[in-house]
Amino acid sequence: MSLAGKIAIVTGGSRGIGRGICIALAKAGADVVTCYAHGADGANETVALCKEYGVRAEAVQADVAKNDDVARMVSYVKETYGSIDIFVNNAGITKDNLLMKMTEDDFDAVLDTNLKGAFLCIRHIAKIMLKQKSGHIINISSVVGVSGNAGQANYAASKAGMIGLTKSVAKELGSRGITCNAVAPGFIETDMTAKLPEDIIAQMKNSIPMKSLGQVEDVANLVAFLASEEARYITGQVICVDGGMAV
Repeated sequence: MSLAGKIAIVTGGSRGIGRGICIALAKAGADVVTCYAHGADGANETVALCKEYGVRAEAVQADVAKNDDVARMVSYVKETYGSIDIFVNNAGITKDNLLMKMTEDDFDAVLDTNLKGAFLCIRHIAKIMLKQKSGHIINISSVVGVSGNAGQANYAASKAGMIGLTKSVAKELGSRGITCNAVAPGFIETDMTAKLPEDIIAQMKNSIPMKSLGQVEDVANLVAFLASEEARYITGQVICVDGGMAV
């Protein structure tokens, strides 16, 4: 599986799953641009890790919830690299709380970044991919978008919305050689989960049929496959990387 000569954009690639995706794409030979709203240092670290594989890589500041930022980022990458072959909507935020305590602002903020941000990115990238008559769009949803989760009404709604968006985009763009799929991670071992108490991690593991947390590479390797020509006939799918949680 080779992505040599392909140009990829990954939103939210400064850490965690996003960073892992950037590295997996670079390892397969793609040039990688990651965008970040905040945290330039983390994004630049990701760039350095990608360049170790001999590809071009850079970080671009852009808030995916802002249309002008997305338009600027996409235009810059197209002008600089000549094409955009892979787009990964990974940027996301959480503002967890129980339903009765969740504020309207917290609900809107999560939907704006996670769902509207993905829509804005796809709308701009589709113009380029339609002219190319090729492209792979991968949306990073979540297992909670499939099964829901107490205390995450806003996050679960945004990730469920991404699944509906994925299926609609797949139907609209499929005839032009463009695929659109969603990846739904479960509990993945990241810096965030590393801060959780041991008893909470134990409870999480016990709820998973495979009795272990996933690794960032489990998600990233699937994304790299979906971005390749080996996955050319796969579109509109939601693939859970969750150790069986959603079974």
